[in-house]
Order: sequence, then structure tokens, then C-alpha cells
Amino acid sequence: MALPVAAGLAGAVLPAFGFFPALGGTTVSLAPWRELLAWPGLGAAVRLSLVTGVGATVLSLAITLLIVAAWQGTRSFRAITSALAPLLSLPHAAAAFGLAFLIAPSGWVARALSPWATGWDRPPDLLIVHDTAGLALIAGLVMKEVPFLLLMTLAALGQTDSTRRMLVARSLGYGRVIGWAKAVLPAVYGQIRLPVFAVLAYSMSVVDVALILGPTRPPTLAVQVLDWMTAPDLSLRFTASAGAVLQLLLVLGALGAWVLAERLIATRGIAWAAGGGRGQQLDTPLRLCVSLPIALIGLGVGIGLAGLALWSIAGLWRFPDLMPQSYGLRVWADQSTQLWRLGITTMLLAGLSALIALALSVAALQAGTSRLLGVIYVPLLVPQIAFLPGLSALGLWLGLDGTFGAVLAVHLVFVLPYLALSLSDPWHAWDHRAGLVAATLGAGPWRVLLAVRLPMLLRALCIAFAVGFATSVAQYLPSLLIGAGRIGTVTTEAVALAASGNRRLIGVWALVQMVLPMAVFALALALPALVARRRQGMSVT
Repeated sequence: MALPVAAGLAGAVLPAFGFFPALGGTTVSLAPWRELLAWPGLGAAVRLSLVTGVGATVLSLAITLLIVAAWQGTRSFRAITSALAPLLSLPHAAAAFGLAFLIAPSGWVARALSPWATGWDRPPDLLIVHDTAGLALIAGLVMKEVPFLLLMTLAALGQTDSTRRMLVARSLGYGRVIGWAKAVLPAVYGQIRLPVFAVLAYSMSVVDVALILGPTRPPTLAVQVLDWMTAPDLSLRFTASAGAVLQLLLVLGALGAWVLAERLIATRGIAWAAGGGRGQQLDTPLRLCVSLPIALIGLGVGIGLAGLALWSIAGLWRFPDLMPQSYGLRVWADQSTQLWRLGITTMLLAGLSALIALALSVAALQAGTSRLLGVIYVPLLVPQIAFLPGLSALGLWLGLDGTFGAVLAVHLVFVLPYLALSLSDPWHAWDHRAGLVAATLGAGPWRVLLAVRLPMLLRALCIAFAVGFATSVAQYLPSLLIGAGRIGTVTTEAVALAASGNRRLIGVWALVQMVLPMAVFALALALPALVARRRQGMSVT
């Protein structure tokens, strides 16, 4: 996995310094950097990337930790965790479209409050989506990253003996939240550092969500790099490469600053933990405080997606009517041919990349090589926009751009880390005594793996496959750049429609993008139950 990233970075760094023979760049120069620095919107784009990326990461992490600290071990916590699967299966772009349809000046929130509360009989002239501060972009990122970090935190809880730590803290008179922060958080955070770094790198360089919700004049740096990369003027490829390298440096700088902040907080945290404050009086206010973002995320996703579905079949729908005046399937019928074509391509890419990634993950976990597993996670920490333009140029030079195999290979680069991450904890939590029993009965390592371990981990394998499938469906930038416009997916079509303003078309494509991974997640949950209905021992993992 490090090889494609390294090749892509090389393909970005060399043109960033003027060397790209295919476009006439045969000497090394700083001309691309001078052109980049001369762009008037550079300062604002860099600021937006930093503010939205760091802001979304801090908010997502804070909400996640507060949820676990305030509710772990309660019925409410079990209800929250049970809703993770559908939230995780939802692609970022579909969630962003749902939020945009909800909070836009003519969205459902404005319709529900108009005209009785606002006095509006037409959509107000307010910049909510695409706001210059990037608040809508931060909200869209938080809505998706909280479920991911919550899943990673749940996995970490089982490795840190959190229940016993909390029992000791409560027996010493600590409140639930403060006790969790002092006794459990230090151990848990050490387990989720990599996912937090991945969220920071992703949030600072995201493209599809930024196109749907983010500012436009100027956009974030990643979006501007994509504009230069796809411009008809090929000389802008040099500027795009310089921008991609700058994006990488920004992310590396942010990660370095995050590590320094960790050390500072750890130093101050030791003194705070030793201070002895029990914080029992803070439990109720903090629970109420964290209930608001939980409700906003749940309602935002649910109502936003309902809005997508409604717009896809809406006929005449005037503002401020809460519901359409008529319904129809005309848009679905008009798009049916294109839906089938791109839907099949999307499912083939997602299914094949998830299957290959599942096989590679099982092989890596079975081998138990921690260094190999570390290499798998490299694509999570390097911004896509930093190396995909270089990889696209390399594919163009090799004559592989715009081919199904090239798009499948680059999807695998991103599917494998997430799939391995989701499978790692169940794999290591498997009771090795079952394998020892099989070995004493004469089974070899391969038979133990195929006849004992994999069947017992069927549920974990199915869920990991669903995670990989959803990750592939959500890939926008790899499909766009490596596919070169010839290999389209549901996601590339949906995001391309973002600028059209046609909510009915967007609703159709975003709904299909949402349904595909959700259907696979549903099958992943149902299949193990069907297979193991007469084998109770298989239903526990």
C-alpha cells in the first residue's frame, strides 16, 4: 500500500518543481510555486483547510469521548451503538447532500418554520450552504466522523479493561464523566490515535464533501487543486502539483502540532488527575450537553436522507410548502439507463475491491506481521489530493488511465486499510483455545484457519466486507482522477450534479449511493444469523 502512495507522491513532487517531460517540463524550477503563491485566494484556501479540518476533528473527538464517558454501560449507550452500522454505511457525499437539503434556505428546516415563525414566503437570501466560514462543511464532517471514531473507541474499550477501571473510580467517589476521563481516557486514547490522525488528514483534504457544503470563492485548497488538475489548460498541472505538495505539508504540520498538543495536555492532565476533584456535580450537565449533538446527528442524518428520498419523487414543490403538491417517478425513469450502467460498475468495483482486501487482510493478520499492518494504514494518513494527481499522471504515462483495472487497484489502496482496521480487533479477540483443540485432533494450520477460525469469525468477516464495500462506493477522487472520465460511478455522478441545483436529480443519485452500501450492511448482519441459526457457538462473534 505504501508503493502506490510513494509513486503518487513522486508524480506530484517532480511536476511541483517543473519536471514533467510529457508537458514540456524538462528542467527543475520554482515556477509552479511562484504561480501558486501568486494565486490571490491561497491564504484563504489554506486557512479554510486548517480551520475546517482541525475544527471537525476536535469536535468529532470531543463528542465521541463525551458520549462514551457519559453513557457507557447504559441502555442509551447500547441504543447509540446499535445505530452505528447504518451511519457507517452512509457515504460522506450522501450525508452531505442530506444535510444540504435540510439546512439550505429553501430546505426542510426553513419550510417547517415558514411562514408562521419566520414570516418568509420565499427562500431567504442567506448563505448557509457554501458559507465562507466553512461551518456547513464542519457540520457535515462531524456528522460522519463521530460514528467512525465511536466505533474505534468501542473497540478500544475492550482492550483497556474499562469496566474495572470505572468500578474503581466510582468506588473512590468520582463522578461518571470525570472518573472516566481520569481512569479510562488515557488508555483509550492511546488505542485510537491512528483513527484520530486519519480523521484529521481526511478532514483537511476532503474534496467531495467540500464541493457539496464548502465555500466556493475561494474553496478549500484540496478543491482548488482538483480544479487545476481537471482544467483544460494542461500547464495548470504544474500549479496543481505544487498545491498538492502544499496540502501534504499542511497535513503533516497539523499532525505535528496535534502531537505537541497531546504532550502538553498529557503533562497538564497528570496534574489535573492528581488534583482529586471528583466532579459528581458535572455528570448531569455534561450528559445534557452531549445529548444535543447526539440528537442533531441522528435527526440530521435521518431527516436529511428522508428529504433526499422525497425530492427524488417530488413533482411541484413550492416554498414554503412542507410537502410536495404532487409525486411521480419521471426522474427515476429518465435516469434508469444511466443508473443501471453506473450502478453495476459501482457494485463491481466495490465487491471486487472488498473481496481482495478481505483476503489480503486475513493473510496479513494470520501472518501476524505488525510492520506489514502498519504499512497498510499509510493511505489513511496521506491526503488523497497529495498523491492521486501524481498517480494519475503515472497512469497516463503507462497508458493505464481510464481502465477498470486501474480504478479497481486504486480503490483497493483505500479499501484495504479500513477493512483491516475493522477486522483487526475481532481477529485478535478470537479464543485461541478453539484452535488448540483442533490442532490436538490433528488439524494443520490451514485447516484450523479454514474450518475453525474463519467460520467462527463469520460475522466479523461479513461486517468487514460491508465496511470495505461502503468505502469503495464512497470513493470520489480516485474514481474521478484515475478513471479519467471513462469509468464513472454513482458517487462521481452524484457529486458532479452538486453544482446543477437540480434537487430531483441529486435526490435520485444520492439515494442510490446510500442504498447500495446499506443493503450490503443489512446482508452482512443477516447472513451470519442465517448460517449460524443452529450453531449457537458461531453467533457470538
